[in-house]
Amino acid sequence: MTTTESTTARDEALSRFGVAFKHANAAVRRLRGRDTHRPEELSYAQASLLFGLAERGELTASELAQYADVAPGTATQMLDGLELAGLIERRGSERDRRLVLVSLTPRGAELVDKRRVRYKASWEAALNEFSAAELLRAASVLDSMRVMFDSLARVDASSTE
Repeated sequence: MTTTESTTARDEALSRFGVAFKHANAAVRRLRGRDTHRPEELSYAQASLLFGLAERGELTASELAQYADVAPGTATQMLDGLELAGLIERRGSERDRRLVLVSLTPRGAELVDKRRVRYKASWEAALNEFSAAELLRAASVLDSMRVMFDSLARVDASSTE
């Protein structure tokens, strides 16, 4: 293989990856855009908050907002609704009285488990053809993409100041 052929193959692979990445992001945006507000159903963003609590335990509202990729004010509004529904509870931190900690209630944990079961088969089927090594490599690629986009966001933010 010549250098030109390998460069062309890499350029084609980068292009194919870029298109696949854009399509995956568009699919996630469509999923988020179809959020439901029916009783006993969680929106994508609400589920992200609850999954954050299930995976990491007690967190502050700002930590949850960052985890779910929503604005802190949006997270607070969602948490108000989740608290009214009996899915989360808030309590003051014993170490820092300025902080309010959020945790799942048993009912919230049950709802997270139901949602996890509902999507587990689809998740596994979509990734079934890939080995553990391939999935770890894909995770590394996505981590690199996140770092790049975060870097671009910082550059864009600093250029508008």
